[in-house]
Amino acid sequence: MQNLPDLTKLSVAQKDELIRMLWPLQQQVQDLMAQMAVMQERIKQLEGRLALNSRNSSKPPSSDGLGKPAPKSLRPTGTKPNGGQQGHSGNTLRQSACVDETIQHQGDTHCSVCRLELHGHDVAETRQVFELPELRMRTVAHQQMRSTCTCGAVHLGAWPEGVNAPAQYGASVKAMAVHLNQYHLVPLARTAALMQDCYGANLCQASIQSFAQDAAFALRPTVEGIGQAVQGSAVVHADETGIRIKGKLLWLHCAVTSHLTWLAPHAKRGTQAFEALGLLQGIKGVLVHDGLISYKGLDCTHSLCNAHHIRELVYVHEQENEKIWDSWAQEMIDLLLQALNEVDLAGGPLTQARQDWFEVQWSKLLERGEEYNPLNQRTGTSQDAGLGTRGRLKQSKAANLLRRLREHRQDVWRFMREDGVPFTNNLAEQALRMSKVKQKISGCFRTEHGADTFFIIRSYLATMHKQKGNLFDCLVSVFNRQTIQPCFAA
Repeated sequence: MQNLPDLTKLSVAQKDELIRMLWPLQQQVQDLMAQMAVMQERIKQLEGRLALNSRNSSKPPSSDGLGKPAPKSLRPTGTKPNGGQQGHSGNTLRQSACVDETIQHQGDTHCSVCRLELHGHDVAETRQVFELPELRMRTVAHQQMRSTCTCGAVHLGAWPEGVNAPAQYGASVKAMAVHLNQYHLVPLARTAALMQDCYGANLCQASIQSFAQDAAFALRPTVEGIGQAVQGSAVVHADETGIRIKGKLLWLHCAVTSHLTWLAPHAKRGTQAFEALGLLQGIKGVLVHDGLISYKGLDCTHSLCNAHHIRELVYVHEQENEKIWDSWAQEMIDLLLQALNEVDLAGGPLTQARQDWFEVQWSKLLERGEEYNPLNQRTGTSQDAGLGTRGRLKQSKAANLLRRLREHRQDVWRFMREDGVPFTNNLAEQALRMSKVKQKISGCFRTEHGADTFFIIRSYLATMHKQKGNLFDCLVSVFNRQTIQPCFAA
């Protein structure tokens, strides 16, 4: 870099020439500074994208890759000791009073001291080993009886319902195959191999698919009843996730309660899907969701999932230098968790005094956050946050989050005001989780019919699991045309 010349030794002409040379550079410097500001903002956004993971955003854990963050519970450390909790009855294996077989182990027949024969044998100790029964196919022969009257008339016995062929598989075989394939997500080939190894049932993959389709056909009215019961519930959880059917991206929608699960796929994610599926638009109670704009358009009371808010606040606190200036985001997390703890201890809504206290603290934190993260305003130039003068002005993650927390603060804090409203939307996320496992195993659903079959059966079995039903017995009842119905009442 050249040193500044001694201006006192320059002539007027030399000074004029220097000014004419430097004057155009002034505008170039201003343009470069503006470009550098845009690039710095872009770099910050890209670094923020790289820092997103399942702990500080809505990204699924499967997207974390090898850089998976250590799991961290929302529950404060030290609240529960390791091991069984106080009041937990446990599930220790104990001896049974019903014994199927007894094997006695006799000792020496003669005394090792005097060599006399031993008499008066009795049981010194009993130990029990629990084994599975012999697994094999049990063949039941049905014989149609024919009776001939003296007048020559012939009378035939009636076949039982479901006995339609000279040789066929029974309800328990079909139920086990569907249970493995549809609920436990065992692929078709492995299901067939398991049935062969365990029971000697030589099933082909087409037969297993046929069993599943028969079950779905029989369960469709039951699942429709589950949907109607969910629609009339006081609190409903809703969510959606992407699934692949025939290689194309579709959406799996769910609406669940603590004892009911309803699942259905659709090509669209938002309002069009709600109208076509015909369930969410009829909900009049409290709808718990993640804040997707399509849900907000539904005519019902809303409650937002605070697990999403906490993850976003973690991102703001860790990635946007929030710790350097002010810990408002971390204090918001602490305040939400404090309210959750008080609701759990109270077993229901908080008193009005406590609600007012939390409202005041929340307002203060919103003001502090907005002070450090003001909304970007237009300046009339074409360089607003790197965008032109048209369209919505881009805001930071922190600013968008704060605006949402202020505009929907009633929905954020509904869990502390109304009985039965949860803190998170975990019920809906749990209902969708196994569909992602299914997709990991098989890649995608090859047909729309196969997807419908899976989600009808899944809706029924997930509901019966919540209601403590034996899923194998439930499937046996389906194939016996005597389906065990769930409890539809809240």
